Amino acid sequence: MAERRAANRTAHRPAKGAEVPGVAPRRLALDLLARIEDDGAWANLVVPRALDRCDLGDADRRLVTELTYGTVRQRRRLDAIIDPFLDRRPADVAVRALRLGVYQLEVGFPDHAALNTTVGAVPKRWRGLVNAVLRNVVRSDPPRWRSLGEELSYPDWIVERLETDLGRDVAEEALEAMNRPVAPTVRADGYTQDRASTWVTDAVGALPGELVVDVCAAPGGKATGMAASGATVIAADLVAHRVDLVVENAARLGSDVHAVRADATSPPLRNRSADRVLVDAPCSGLGVMHRRPDLRWRVAPEDPANLAKLQRRLLEAAAPLVKPGGTLTYSVCTLTRAESVDVVEAFLDDHPEFGADAPLEGPWESDGPVSILLPQREGTDGMALATLHRAPQH
Repeated sequence: MAERRAANRTAHRPAKGAEVPGVAPRRLALDLLARIEDDGAWANLVVPRALDRCDLGDADRRLVTELTYGTVRQRRRLDAIIDPFLDRRPADVAVRALRLGVYQLEVGFPDHAALNTTVGAVPKRWRGLVNAVLRNVVRSDPPRWRSLGEELSYPDWIVERLETDLGRDVAEEALEAMNRPVAPTVRADGYTQDRASTWVTDAVGALPGELVVDVCAAPGGKATGMAASGATVIAADLVAHRVDLVVENAARLGSDVHAVRADATSPPLRNRSADRVLVDAPCSGLGVMHRRPDLRWRVAPEDPANLAKLQRRLLEAAAPLVKPGGTLTYSVCTLTRAESVDVVEAFLDDHPEFGADAPLEGPWESDGPVSILLPQREGTDGMALATLHRAPQH
């Protein structure tokens, strides 16, 4: 690190009284970090809203997004770099500035740009400390990581869980992949959606004239995608404002989607009425941590097991809706076996009238009856999916 930084160590001082160029986006990034860490705001929600209201140019908006997401994502790694240079923990505003500055050094910003702009963005009281610590980091040797979780910036329990479920090498590849931002993709109809979600829609296999029920539908990406096949889609969600999102997206795309507010554990629909049912269940989200940078710090070790209980209830409630000969598709954007293989196998044990289709091919990998999409394979969300057929005579 010290050798890499030596070539760009010269500082450029602005004219007295002038603000260093680049301070404004760093100041906004620090404000957003405070809202995420102190107020509990979700990064993927608060950052776009703030950018919509600011007067920064396009390049600075992109910079704010990178700095905010990257600093949140790399928090544990950044703290491991910073802590040796602190006698005691300073105020949170200084800690956020130090993380922001070190993140820039880590990803290759010139030293003078990272230091001057970060110091300029922090309140005057903390500028001396932030400047001194960042300069010490510039002169330091690379850190010796105490664990993979520290190096890749994940809680240890997530590393251990994925190593157990995927194997050590595959888990490390997945964790590294989820530290890299993924560019959004846009469907032919203009809807922005990760490719993994479009592949789930394809796997449902909705056909013209069929009735398809999406029991956990918001914000409506999969529901509108299935409606594009010519199927009629009933899209349900529990929360009113999330149902509104489905309505808005369906109206914008001209989709034949009928949105309803309903509890997926007790859907208000006639048994055996649907040709196909999709249960895109709430989950721990441990396959989408590249898009949700703060998620890794908010998910608790007990969440996968607790969510698996809800997922079982959702499958149990959705199964009666499926016509004989119809399909029940289960998907989650996580990589834990507790929320995928274990849920599906337990359901099949209790429901002999359903059988699992062969796992998907291509970038998907099989784990028992479940198809697994690893984020490192195609640069997409991590996903687990199973398609369950109801026997024609049941």
